[in-house]
Amino acid sequence: MQVGKYCVITDDVQFGKGVVVHGFANLYGCRIGDDTCIGAFVEIQNNVEIGKRVRIQSHTFICSDIVIEDDVFLGHNVTFINDRYPTVQDATAKTWTSESSLIRKGASIGSGSVILCGVEIGEGAVVGAGSVVTKNVPPHTIVASNPAEVIRTLSPGEHWQGGQASIEKKP
Repeated sequence: MQVGKYCVITDDVQFGKGVVVHGFANLYGCRIGDDTCIGAFVEIQNNVEIGKRVRIQSHTFICSDIVIEDDVFLGHNVTFINDRYPTVQDATAKTWTSESSLIRKGASIGSGSVILCGVEIGEGAVVGAGSVVTKNVPPHTIVASNPAEVIRTLSPGEHWQGGQASIEKKP
């Protein structure tokens, strides 16, 4: 494991093999899978599970109760939300309700996206940069906008290619 300067990592964080954490990251109460790379200025809170080979770019915020499966890409400044109706009173009284979200294997979330609570982003889905995801995203689709809407379904040849058609080799 490699950890950059000025990180805050609590004793209850569980790391897989080959994890890289760049400087100024804050991690507490989470599990990080093998060969995951966490960029600078990332915060990952309690009860978060990060799979294997996940790439989390700088300035991303992952709040409590988020599950991110293997081979997911999170662009810069992706923000997760886990409270549907936040209030000062609920925060002070600690009576707010956390709602989890699930990011399935191979999904890709573009920079500046906001993922609201209680959603599932399907396997191999692509979320366009700057999108606000307010509802579930079907597997192998591209969504974008505010609120995010389905742009199109990926063809089988585009699966796992981040929305780009696979390049076939010519003889």
